[in-house]
Amino acid sequence: MRRIVKKKLKKRKENHLSKSIHSLHFIHYIVLAIILFVVLFSNVKPDTFDAKLFSISEQTIYAPTTVVDEEMTKKKQEEAAANVEDQYVLNQGYVENSVTMVKSIFDSIIEVSKLAEQNRENEHVVSDDIQKKLQETLTSAVYEKIPTDVLTILLKANESELNLARDSVVTAVHNIMSKPIKVEQVAEARASVKNELQYVNLSNELVQAAAKIGEMAIIPNYTFDVQATEAKRQQAREEVQEVQIKQGQIIVEEGQLIDREVYRKLELLGLLDNKYTFQPFIGLSLLILLMISLLIYYVEKEKKFYISKHQSLLLYTIIFSITLAMMKIISLFQEMDYSHIGFIVPVSMGVMLIKLLINPRLAFVTSLIFAICGSLIFNEDVTSTFNFIVGLYYLFGCLAAILFLGEHNVRAKILQAGLFVSLVNVFVVTSVTLIQNGSTSNLEIGSYFVMAAVSGVVSSVLAIGFLPFFESGFGILSTMKLIELSNPNHPLLRKILTEAPGTYHHSVMVANLAESACEAIGANGLLARVGSYYHDIGKTKRPHYFIENQMNMENPHDKLSAQLSKNIIIAHTTEGAEMLRKHKMPKEFIDIAEQHHGTSLLKYFYHKAKENSHHEILEEEFRYPGPKPQTKEIAVISIADSVEAAVRSLKNPTPDKIEKLVKAIIKDRIQDGQFDECNITFKELDIVAKSLCETLKGIFHSRIEYPELADKKVKQA
Repeated sequence: MRRIVKKKLKKRKENHLSKSIHSLHFIHYIVLAIILFVVLFSNVKPDTFDAKLFSISEQTIYAPTTVVDEEMTKKKQEEAAANVEDQYVLNQGYVENSVTMVKSIFDSIIEVSKLAEQNRENEHVVSDDIQKKLQETLTSAVYEKIPTDVLTILLKANESELNLARDSVVTAVHNIMSKPIKVEQVAEARASVKNELQYVNLSNELVQAAAKIGEMAIIPNYTFDVQATEAKRQQAREEVQEVQIKQGQIIVEEGQLIDREVYRKLELLGLLDNKYTFQPFIGLSLLILLMISLLIYYVEKEKKFYISKHQSLLLYTIIFSITLAMMKIISLFQEMDYSHIGFIVPVSMGVMLIKLLINPRLAFVTSLIFAICGSLIFNEDVTSTFNFIVGLYYLFGCLAAILFLGEHNVRAKILQAGLFVSLVNVFVVTSVTLIQNGSTSNLEIGSYFVMAAVSGVVSSVLAIGFLPFFESGFGILSTMKLIELSNPNHPLLRKILTEAPGTYHHSVMVANLAESACEAIGANGLLARVGSYYHDIGKTKRPHYFIENQMNMENPHDKLSAQLSKNIIIAHTTEGAEMLRKHKMPKEFIDIAEQHHGTSLLKYFYHKAKENSHHEILEEEFRYPGPKPQTKEIAVISIADSVEAAVRSLKNPTPDKIEKLVKAIIKDRIQDGQFDECNITFKELDIVAKSLCETLKGIFHSRIEYPELADKKVKQA
């Protein structure tokens, strides 16, 4: 019951601690976002000018960005639409209507012509009855359009003449109306009716009368097409390209009058003092949110940090702020017309420190963030918001630094990386200069090369200078620091070598085994190797009480009680940790010295005590004080430590014997609960066993047995 309560309390504490840590992480991200916004705020703030209408411009003003001039675009579209000619269509229905009207008139005249027969004696007067009858037949609207003399002539004609006249006029009207006739062409078209009838076999008087009927039927048939005209105008509008004010375009030159058109463009671009916009700041906020989100994704997903995640974020914030501050300070010289002054910023220093002290993958992400920030900060010499040349320059420089440092980081490598960055910077500057194909002077190109070279070298120098401060301030055990501590000339390693040579050899063997096993499961192999060198430093207090240092001498434990021997053996973990603390060694090494035996049992002395004692012997008295291994690296070292000692004791080690021994040791450790407090899995332990067996087989491989040669006396001939 008590165990259950303790577990619940422990779980609550862990949950509370986890929430507190996540809150601290969130604070770091907020701080980074605020730093980015404060630094980049002035670089995205739109430039405004105190320009008055009809005043003289005090400076040349360029367009900061490309915008569409909608007003001018609309004006050009309307001009294009106005230039489109009206569209007309030939209305075939009008032809039929005109022909039908002509037929109707002549048919009506033919109908009443019989009434005219009785009035033949009076050639000039048509009876009122006939006129009335004709009016009723033709309708008043048509009747009134026909002159009286024309009707009189037509009514005097006989039926055959009227039929011929009708057919001739219908043909003439059909021929003329089949062609397009605009309003202004009606008179000309009507005049052509007579030409069509000039060869008809009728009297001239009758032809003239028939022509009048035909002329009356001619009307405009080529009418205005509203839909077609509008479609053409719309097409003309769409073909007009957008009128743009191009980025970098001169809006007004120094000394030029600011007329209404110039003032309108300045207002459209938001360059007037009386126009304030929040859009750039909203855009900056979204960009920062994107960068911080990318950072959060990598930091929270990544598990391999040289120090705790909270400390890593704090250190990252410091390094990031220092690098950003250098950018901002150097950017102030842009106002002094130093062209491309951004080339001299030692931005690679930031990613070097992040790779060496925090995490390599995080350094890659930071390279992209630095490139974006640099392109915004150094935008004074360009007309756009982003200086893509500087951004590209920073990106390549940072990536070159990360890639050249590689996996094994030493101080000499940092300086070499700086020189490599300088070389890459010069290449980038050269390529950009050639691509632009501008009129850059040799003096300018030379200054660019100098700044590019200085940037790389200064980056490495600053990285080397900052490194010790960050390492000591945050207690970081970096790869470079590990390599330095693995130097055999280190005082503690020399102490082990001179005072306990057997222990030194044992430590080197354990280091080889532990490194390969850790790398096989994705743990820090270098930490395991170097930590193994120091894990038995406590044995230098009493070296001869440990079997590996007993060369041709009597075992002192044979004369001691099991309890006293146990105290001496167990003490080497606590005494070793104390020695490491005294020499200010990394905490990881102290943990390895304390935890590599965990709370395991000294079986030999425990059984010896039980055999020689008449009272009960408690097992807890013959266990190491611990704590148990807390990390994968320490767990692997503890296995390698036991395996190396056990295999060394075998008389004829074979692969099968080694494999059985390794598995038995790991199984015993699992059953004893030695790995309960670290996150190593059964699958990883199986991989560790295979790795240890492979390494041990390479060490204890079979050798050729050379026969002893009997001494022979050589007789002189």
